[in-house]
Amino acid sequence: MSATLVHRGPDSAGEFCDGTAALAARRLSIIDLETGDQPIANEDGTLHVVQNGELYNYRALRRELERAGHRFRTHGDTEVLLHLYEHHGDAFAERLRGMFALAIWDAPRRRLVLARDRFGIKPLYYRDTGRELEFASELRALPRGEIDLDAVEAFLAFNSIPAPLTIFRDVRKLPAGHLLLWEDGQVKLERFARPAPVPAAELRDDEEPELVEELRSRVRDSVRAHLVSDVPVGVLLSGGVDSALLAALAAEENSKPLRTFSIGFEERSFDELADARLVAERYGTLHRELVLRPDAALLLPALADAFDEPFADSSALPTYLVSQLAAEDVKVALSGEGGDELFGGYYTYAADLLAERVGGLARVARPLVERLPTSTAKASFDYRAKRFVRAVHLPPLERHHGWKEIFSPAARAELTGSRSAFDPVELLRARYDETAGADGLARLQDVDLGIYLVDDLLVKTDRASMAHSLEARVPYLDTVVTNLALALPTRHKVRGLAKKVLLRKAASPLLPREIVRGRKRGFSIPAAAWLRGELEPFARDTLAPDVLHRQGFFRPEAVARLLDDHVSGREDLSRQLWGLLAFTLWHERHVERAPSQPRLPELLAER
Repeated sequence: MSATLVHRGPDSAGEFCDGTAALAARRLSIIDLETGDQPIANEDGTLHVVQNGELYNYRALRRELERAGHRFRTHGDTEVLLHLYEHHGDAFAERLRGMFALAIWDAPRRRLVLARDRFGIKPLYYRDTGRELEFASELRALPRGEIDLDAVEAFLAFNSIPAPLTIFRDVRKLPAGHLLLWEDGQVKLERFARPAPVPAAELRDDEEPELVEELRSRVRDSVRAHLVSDVPVGVLLSGGVDSALLAALAAEENSKPLRTFSIGFEERSFDELADARLVAERYGTLHRELVLRPDAALLLPALADAFDEPFADSSALPTYLVSQLAAEDVKVALSGEGGDELFGGYYTYAADLLAERVGGLARVARPLVERLPTSTAKASFDYRAKRFVRAVHLPPLERHHGWKEIFSPAARAELTGSRSAFDPVELLRARYDETAGADGLARLQDVDLGIYLVDDLLVKTDRASMAHSLEARVPYLDTVVTNLALALPTRHKVRGLAKKVLLRKAASPLLPREIVRGRKRGFSIPAAAWLRGELEPFARDTLAPDVLHRQGFFRPEAVARLLDDHVSGREDLSRQLWGLLAFTLWHERHVERAPSQPRLPELLAER
């Protein structure tokens, strides 16, 4: 199991066995380079811990525990977990500020405690057979088993697989903010944290200038904490306001020039290198950038190797490659995940508010909108307009999902040849129902924060970075920042078509005007154009009838229609096709044979 995860920790490996219990850890040395190897034991050897992640308040916790009489033998953050567990029992996890997946073996009680951080930044999989419990940071370290058809259904709806599901029926994801307690052969899950929007009556009503200053101070505090490291830290810089603000604050906190990394494309509407360069030049960072070109033979197969269950967010490709670039210079990089969900950065949030006012008109205009010609530009007007009119008549949650849905229930039935009794949207409804009493838009943001962010964006960032032994840190997902964000009224997030209102104002003194006022950025790719050009032959080979028959999940004639409709320009089906390519290649590499992890230098051209 440990050997399969060497990419997550190439610097050292450790193991501990205690009869029928065993822990193993791979280490990427970042804090306490000399004494931080894992597993780590307490003073009398009755407790052992392994963790993947970083605790940003470990120094304060250590001082508190030392005052209470605890003695430490190491200088890093991992040993703090043991003494915190001794002192607070299962409530220890509530005290942690950071990202983590961890395991504590309590030998006297023959008890195992697993914990995953409150935002789900770090992954944790487990397999409970009733006779034994196995757990790991990635699915590839666990036995395969049968494919879960409910997970396939969810993948077709979302292009990722939400917790607690995994692609395999016998393996589950530990949900964010949860403990798993194993004792006497029994498994129990407990939630220890649930970041959530405040009730509508408790929203912050401060004057905007005061909130702007407070937000800037809070993000600075988080960046300062996330820079704690015994090795250099860089920033993955997309050219948008989220990562640009992190780079600006990190540069101000660093005594040496900050290292920044960006990726671009030959297609103009997707290339954001110029914007990233403005930030790099303003702060004198040591900046590296790459231009990505499509290569059908290497592109998607390498991603399928790096991701151990089907995953079809196409931005994984540039994230994977910018991580490869960053890993040549640093071991740690800051990334901007969470900014959109917390501060209102998606077009769907503006659409959510707009639908309440113009829903009737949109329904009347639908026949005209459906006739708009298809564009391959990024976030094109025709794509967004068609999505809007198709879902505007639905209730708020279903409408919000409808704007992002990959395959509808009818399309899934056409694709698979049968209609499933499992409705993946129920996972969204369960989350949505937990926030009754909060502001309407905040409830939809919370669904994204707890599901889309956790099971798509954070999976993407974790796997893409760790494939290159790079630790990605996400400063927006820190309680210092989220406690304010979750208490903001809608007017400070979305106004008309303006998004991330308060965050942009907080960033304004620190960034060029082009960045602050620019449209949403991110490492998205020109998939629609590629699938009508260089990637079309590859897509047809990968989704050939004999391949689909062999795997047995998708009807070849339905897939062929999707390809033909996209290539002809009748509709932009790039997200659907990317999902089918991702699933088919994943199955080939992780089910039909053992995976590997190739690098992709042929795809890059450094400027």
